[in-house]
Amino acid sequence: MTSPKKTKKPWATKAAMEQIYEAKLWGDNDSDFYSGDGSHHPELVEPYVDALQAFLKSFENPLTVCDLGCGDFNIGKELVVHAKKYIAVDIVEDLINFNREKFRIPNLEFHCLDIAKDDLPIADCAILRQVLQHLSNSEIKNIVDKLYDFKYVVLTEHLPQGDFVSNINIIAGQGTRLKKQSGVDLCEAPFHLKVKEAKRLLSINSPNHGGQLVTTLFKMF
Repeated sequence: MTSPKKTKKPWATKAAMEQIYEAKLWGDNDSDFYSGDGSHHPELVEPYVDALQAFLKSFENPLTVCDLGCGDFNIGKELVVHAKKYIAVDIVEDLINFNREKFRIPNLEFHCLDIAKDDLPIADCAILRQVLQHLSNSEIKNIVDKLYDFKYVVLTEHLPQGDFVSNINIIAGQGTRLKKQSGVDLCEAPFHLKVKEAKRLLSINSPNHGGQLVTTLFKMF
């Protein structure tokens, strides 16, 4: 299978994400790669996995899923069995190569792509779990333009509790908008995501970092 077209220019975001894993800025569990508490804390992971498994199992004909920002694949490995094909994408090449060796499943593919710059794989459903919160508004806008190619989008973002100002811009990297009392809302300016339906699947208080992890299912068409 031919991989989606990739850009050749190195981007600052790629270097930033590589540094996060090299310096273990999201923590260390004695693994070569660790995507942080958000991908491993049972209180955050188990309800999410339950909700996504229920969604995927609700289809008589299994969906093709594109996991945009798959990280160390601690969560994705729980979802693969419920997809017709599962395409896991991340920007860090060494991480993708590590995952390819660790997770050998017939319906699973890994691709190293910058989802803000590169063409995305074709799939029925895109999953974005705590990915956009680390990116700049310009990168998010580029990604939003590509989400219309998917019938379903499952988005999880770390949002402040209570009222907050949406979509304050940041430089891509380890941090999020929480320090600015902000979070990503794709339906608000400057993104204006247009969806057919939106349904909140899950909201979980974050025990270590404050705020809440909110998972929303968008039906795009």
